[in-house]
Amino acid sequence: MTHYKKLEVIDGDYHWDGKPFQILSGALHYFRVVPEYWEDRLLKLKACGLNTVETYLPWNLHEPEEGKFCFEGMADVERFVTLAGEMGLHVILRPSPYICAEWEFGGLPAWLLREPGLQLRCSDPAYLAKVDRYYDELIPRLVPLLSTNGGPVIAVQIENEYGSFGNDTNYLAYLQKGLVRRGVDVLLFTSDGPTDGMLQGGTIPDVTATVNFGSDAAGAFTMFKTYRPSDPLMCMEFWNGWFDHWRKEHHTRTASSAAEVLEDMLKAGASVNLYMFHGGTNFGFYNGANNQEVYEPTITSYDYDAPLSECGDVTEKYRAFREVIARYRDPKAPPLPDLPSDSVKKNYGKVTMSEQSDLLHHLDHLGASVQSPFTMTMESLGQDYGFIIYSTTLTGPRSENLHIQEVHDRAQVFLDGVYQGCVERWDPQSLPLNIPEGGGRLDLFVENMGRVNYGPRLKDPKGITEGVRLDNQFLYDWTITPLPFKDLSSIPWSEQASLAAARHDRPSMYRGGFEVDETADTFLRLDGWEKGVVWLNGFNLGRYWNAGPQQTLYIPGPLLRKGTNELIILELHHTNKLEIELTDAPDLG
Repeated sequence: MTHYKKLEVIDGDYHWDGKPFQILSGALHYFRVVPEYWEDRLLKLKACGLNTVETYLPWNLHEPEEGKFCFEGMADVERFVTLAGEMGLHVILRPSPYICAEWEFGGLPAWLLREPGLQLRCSDPAYLAKVDRYYDELIPRLVPLLSTNGGPVIAVQIENEYGSFGNDTNYLAYLQKGLVRRGVDVLLFTSDGPTDGMLQGGTIPDVTATVNFGSDAAGAFTMFKTYRPSDPLMCMEFWNGWFDHWRKEHHTRTASSAAEVLEDMLKAGASVNLYMFHGGTNFGFYNGANNQEVYEPTITSYDYDAPLSECGDVTEKYRAFREVIARYRDPKAPPLPDLPSDSVKKNYGKVTMSEQSDLLHHLDHLGASVQSPFTMTMESLGQDYGFIIYSTTLTGPRSENLHIQEVHDRAQVFLDGVYQGCVERWDPQSLPLNIPEGGGRLDLFVENMGRVNYGPRLKDPKGITEGVRLDNQFLYDWTITPLPFKDLSSIPWSEQASLAAARHDRPSMYRGGFEVDETADTFLRLDGWEKGVVWLNGFNLGRYWNAGPQQTLYIPGPLLRKGTNELIILELHHTNKLEIELTDAPDLG
């Protein structure tokens, strides 16, 4: 009979195959890295001296539409886990319905917001029914990958930092039983911050607990032991860097300060998971946002100032961590392999955007409009990401202030096609409108900049969520056009882009081509452009904004094709030139 190994807790320590075991793990999200680079990133993780890789599983990636599932391409978690096992790594999976992770809506699917009254992350039967249906599809895919079935998965998390959100321990117990009932028989665990409330609300008996922090390991572990004296010391998220928001400074943390905290943990015999080991990229519309005091969307890069950079390069922090880990490895273990090499970067030069399409002129080509007496949210129209346009006719003459109540998240205002200004969620000022005697057409071009992923304001519907007023008078009779931009094939292009037109504040698409003889990593600079989204060969690279801090978009080499490549840019405002640059160096501000 085959003997399969299992991670266990014995006398306050982790044991693997009957022997004490120290988990040395790194967080690496398969959904933030193109599949062609999974092996490279895992090799570098192993070369750093780590024995385990940890990853979240985002529900919204795997069930993008209710009842329709995706486990292909960047969503092929089974292939990622199998590859890690083939490379001799253990795997920790965190398939909680909610993952935070600075990911859109914390991994929850946008369609949950369509159901009035549904309560997130608790024992609401309506919510649990949707989790169950998802888990009925997901968990059977993971069970063959468990160590108890000969696979690499040694531990699975139930929920994620739940004590930072709620205290419904019946909900946690429901998730635990649901995993067990579906065949998950490896170690289950929770993870929470080191405070009384978090450790009280986020843990349950008979499930191993872990703790998350970025500094003061001794203090965090002391608090943890107050609540979980018989659990092993494990920092499930050692925050060795941090993420960035638009319009804020780029975060960095010195290699020496992070390495000191890591050494403190290893010296204490603790296990650790580096969050992040390699951050990767928030491709597409998948960046999240915070909303503690004010709404703050996360940038496209998820570099995180991690040991391995966004493009997979070894950093000073990587070298510092590798040296610390080497000092605490088993002396009988084989020596670490040589430092891996970085990927090739290329400067492909400038690319001219030769074609143009004014969106407000071509709404009938871009999406099916609906008529509504009132403004409707994206979710109520079945839309998850992208943009949405609200149009109505105003009577005149009148000179009054336009108020958009609760815009989520950023509305550009046009009167008869002329830009009037922008109303932003973090700065919801009114705009004066002077409507002529014959009246005029009002267009509100609204951007969903990412749903909140953490904190008490998780419910974050998009679009205009309450209404639009002129002074105190609400406006009704709207034509609403969702623009999810999932298919760009219907965009009508002009034969030649006009720089004069490009300098006007109107949302427009631009298209250009370039030739490549050899594919390599590169970085897209948009100097002179203001704000928008970029697609390369149909792949959504993410958002750009001259507000910073990020000034380049990362393009992994596998997204390029030998021969002709196509760039499409959605510029929301204006550009001073009809070209971009593909350079060989990142600029995160």
